[in-house]
Amino acid sequence: MKPFTGDIFKGMLAFFMLDMGLMVGRRLPEMRKAGVFLVGFGLIMPMVNATAAFLLAKLFGLSQGDTFMLAVLSASASYIVVPAVCRYAIPEANPTLYFTMALAVTFPFNLVVGIPLYFEMINYLGS
Repeated sequence: MKPFTGDIFKGMLAFFMLDMGLMVGRRLPEMRKAGVFLVGFGLIMPMVNATAAFLLAKLFGLSQGDTFMLAVLSASASYIVVPAVCRYAIPEANPTLYFTMALAVTFPFNLVVGIPLYFEMINYLGS
């Protein structure tokens, strides 16, 4: 299975990411038409998801490390899974919106603000 799950997977993932990046780059100017609501949604929803993860982690008594990973994965679900699923499951959906929101708004936000914020929240709350 290693050739299929290791080597080929990495190559296919690279092609998928390249395709997504090219699509976003071509359609980035269209994002201006989307409005402030969608950009706000792309910034707020990761924090909502991370907060839900904190609450669940507290409920189940997870360690700080597990809580952090659950929060980061919950906050990043919108740019890991959704674009791939929407592209094929909802063909009438506008890829300009969901790909660009995922790669140009939510992903950079999580890298620069989200992940450090979730880490500090865990340390502050002592999960």
